[in-house]
Amino acid sequence: MRILGIDPGLRVTGFGVIDKFGQQLHYVASGCIKTPVGELPERLKSILNSLGEVIAHHNPEQVAVEKVFVNVNPQSTLLLGQARGAAICAAVLVNLPVAEYTALQVKQAVVGNGHAKKEQVQLMVQRLLSLSGVPSPDAADALACAICHAHGGLGLGALATKGYRVQGGRLV
Repeated sequence: MRILGIDPGLRVTGFGVIDKFGQQLHYVASGCIKTPVGELPERLKSILNSLGEVIAHHNPEQVAVEKVFVNVNPQSTLLLGQARGAAICAAVLVNLPVAEYTALQVKQAVVGNGHAKKEQVQLMVQRLLSLSGVPSPDAADALACAICHAHGGLGLGALATKGYRVQGGRLV
Protein backbone atom coordinates (compact mmCIF):
# COMPACT_ATOMS: atom_id res chain seq x y z
CA MET A 1 0.00 0.00 0.00
CA ARG A 2 1.33 3.45 -0.88
CA ILE A 3 0.43 6.27 1.53
CA LEU A 4 0.78 10.02 1.07
CA GLY A 5 1.11 11.96 4.32
CA ILE A 6 0.41 15.70 4.31
CA ASP A 7 1.32 18.32 6.90
CA PRO A 8 -0.71 21.31 5.68
CA GLY A 9 0.49 24.86 6.05
CA LEU A 10 -0.24 28.08 4.23
CA ARG A 11 3.43 29.00 3.82
CA VAL A 12 4.91 25.49 3.73
CA THR A 13 3.03 22.24 3.19
CA GLY A 14 5.04 19.11 3.85
CA PHE A 15 4.42 15.86 2.02
CA GLY A 16 5.79 12.36 2.45
CA VAL A 17 5.19 9.15 0.54
CA ILE A 18 5.81 5.70 2.00
CA ASP A 19 5.10 2.12 0.96
CA LYS A 20 3.84 -0.46 3.44
CA PHE A 21 4.60 -4.13 2.82
CA GLY A 22 3.18 -6.19 5.68
CA GLN A 23 4.66 -4.53 8.76
CA GLN A 24 7.60 -3.00 6.88
CA LEU A 25 7.67 0.64 5.85
CA HIS A 26 9.76 1.96 2.96
CA TYR A 27 10.52 5.58 2.14
CA VAL A 28 9.50 6.72 -1.36
CA ALA A 29 9.71 10.53 -1.38
CA SER A 30 9.19 13.66 0.68
CA GLY A 31 9.46 17.39 0.36
CA CYS A 32 7.92 20.77 0.96
CA ILE A 33 5.61 22.91 -1.10
CA LYS A 34 6.39 26.57 -0.52
CA THR A 35 3.60 28.88 -1.56
CA PRO A 36 4.35 32.21 -3.18
CA VAL A 37 3.88 35.38 -1.16
CA GLY A 38 0.65 36.98 -2.22
CA GLU A 39 -3.09 36.66 -2.11
CA LEU A 40 -4.76 33.72 -0.37
CA PRO A 41 -6.48 32.27 -3.46
CA GLU A 42 -3.16 32.00 -5.32
CA ARG A 43 -1.50 30.34 -2.35
CA LEU A 44 -4.33 27.80 -2.05
CA LYS A 45 -4.12 27.14 -5.79
CA SER A 46 -0.40 26.49 -5.41
CA ILE A 47 -1.04 23.89 -2.67
CA LEU A 48 -3.81 22.23 -4.71
CA ASN A 49 -1.79 22.08 -7.94
CA SER A 50 1.48 21.04 -6.33
CA LEU A 51 -0.13 18.22 -4.34
CA GLY A 52 -1.94 17.20 -7.52
CA GLU A 53 1.47 16.81 -9.17
CA VAL A 54 2.80 14.79 -6.22
CA ILE A 55 -0.25 12.51 -6.41
CA ALA A 56 0.06 12.08 -10.18
CA HIS A 57 3.78 11.27 -9.92
CA HIS A 58 3.68 8.87 -6.94
CA ASN A 59 0.20 7.31 -7.29
CA PRO A 60 -0.67 6.87 -3.60
CA GLU A 61 -3.58 4.63 -2.69
CA GLN A 62 -4.46 6.47 0.52
CA VAL A 63 -3.86 9.90 2.03
CA ALA A 64 -3.32 10.89 5.67
CA VAL A 65 -3.67 14.54 6.68
CA GLU A 66 -2.86 16.17 9.99
CA LYS A 67 -5.88 17.78 11.65
CA VAL A 68 -5.91 21.46 12.45
CA PHE A 69 -5.38 22.45 16.06
CA VAL A 70 -6.75 25.68 17.50
CA ASN A 71 -4.11 28.37 17.75
CA VAL A 72 -4.15 31.32 20.11
CA ASN A 73 -4.77 33.44 16.99
CA PRO A 74 -8.15 32.53 15.41
CA GLN A 75 -7.12 34.10 12.08
CA SER A 76 -4.11 31.75 11.86
CA THR A 77 -6.37 28.79 12.60
CA LEU A 78 -8.76 29.80 9.81
CA LEU A 79 -5.91 30.22 7.30
CA LEU A 80 -4.43 26.85 8.27
CA GLY A 81 -7.86 25.28 7.85
CA GLN A 82 -8.08 26.66 4.33
CA ALA A 83 -4.64 25.24 3.46
CA ARG A 84 -5.78 21.91 4.87
CA GLY A 85 -8.94 22.10 2.75
CA ALA A 86 -6.87 22.62 -0.40
CA ALA A 87 -4.74 19.60 0.53
CA ILE A 88 -7.80 17.41 1.09
CA CYS A 89 -9.31 18.61 -2.20
CA ALA A 90 -6.17 17.52 -4.07
CA ALA A 91 -6.79 13.98 -2.81
CA VAL A 92 -10.56 13.79 -3.23
CA LEU A 93 -10.39 15.22 -6.77
CA VAL A 94 -8.74 11.93 -7.79
CA ASN A 95 -11.00 9.82 -5.53
CA LEU A 96 -8.39 8.96 -2.91
CA PRO A 97 -9.58 8.09 0.61
CA VAL A 98 -8.44 10.61 3.23
CA ALA A 99 -7.76 9.81 6.89
CA GLU A 100 -7.22 12.53 9.47
CA TYR A 101 -5.04 12.41 12.56
CA THR A 102 -4.33 14.90 15.32
CA ALA A 103 -0.75 15.90 16.05
CA LEU A 104 -1.10 13.99 19.33
CA GLN A 105 -2.04 10.79 17.49
CA VAL A 106 0.80 11.20 14.99
CA LYS A 107 3.42 11.79 17.69
CA GLN A 108 2.08 8.89 19.75
CA ALA A 109 2.31 6.57 16.74
CA VAL A 110 5.83 7.61 15.77
CA VAL A 111 7.59 8.54 19.00
CA GLY A 112 5.41 6.85 21.61
CA ASN A 113 4.82 10.20 23.28
CA GLY A 114 2.01 12.51 22.18
CA HIS A 115 3.93 15.52 23.46
CA ALA A 116 7.21 14.81 21.64
CA LYS A 117 9.23 17.71 20.27
CA LYS A 118 9.72 18.24 16.54
CA GLU A 119 13.34 17.08 16.76
CA GLN A 120 12.22 13.78 18.31
CA VAL A 121 9.73 13.24 15.49
CA GLN A 122 12.41 13.99 12.90
CA LEU A 123 14.85 11.51 14.45
CA MET A 124 12.25 8.75 14.80
CA VAL A 125 11.09 9.22 11.21
CA GLN A 126 14.72 8.97 10.11
CA ARG A 127 15.14 5.79 12.15
CA LEU A 128 11.84 4.13 11.19
CA LEU A 129 12.38 4.73 7.46
CA SER A 130 16.17 4.13 7.52
CA LEU A 131 16.88 7.55 6.01
CA SER A 132 20.48 8.66 5.50
CA GLY A 133 19.71 12.14 6.86
CA VAL A 134 17.23 13.92 9.08
CA PRO A 135 14.23 15.18 7.08
CA SER A 136 13.13 18.81 7.34
CA PRO A 137 10.50 19.47 10.04
CA ASP A 138 7.61 19.81 7.57
CA ALA A 139 8.58 16.73 5.54
CA ALA A 140 9.14 14.76 8.77
CA ASP A 141 5.67 15.70 10.04
CA ALA A 142 4.13 14.57 6.75
CA LEU A 143 6.07 11.28 6.81
CA ALA A 144 5.05 10.82 10.45
CA CYS A 145 1.41 11.27 9.45
CA ALA A 146 1.82 8.57 6.78
CA ILE A 147 3.51 6.27 9.33
CA CYS A 148 0.66 6.86 11.78
CA HIS A 149 -1.81 5.86 9.08
CA ALA A 150 0.26 2.79 8.16
CA HIS A 151 0.06 1.69 11.79
CA GLY A 152 -3.69 2.11 11.77
CA GLY A 153 -3.49 5.18 14.01
CA LEU A 154 -2.07 3.09 16.83
CA GLY A 155 0.77 4.40 18.94
CA LEU A 156 3.93 2.46 19.71
CA GLY A 157 2.35 1.58 23.04
CA ALA A 158 -0.72 0.23 21.19
CA LEU A 159 -2.92 3.05 22.47
CA ALA A 160 -5.88 3.21 20.12
CA THR A 161 -6.85 6.85 19.74
CA LYS A 162 -9.88 6.49 17.47
CA GLY A 163 -13.02 7.68 19.20
CA TYR A 164 -11.15 9.81 21.71
CA ARG A 165 -10.90 13.57 21.73
CA VAL A 166 -8.12 15.84 22.85
CA GLN A 167 -8.77 18.03 25.88
CA GLY A 168 -6.01 20.01 27.54
CA GLY A 169 -3.41 18.14 25.50
CA ARG A 170 -4.66 14.73 26.68
CA LEU A 171 -6.83 12.05 25.17
CA VAL A 172 -10.20 11.78 26.90
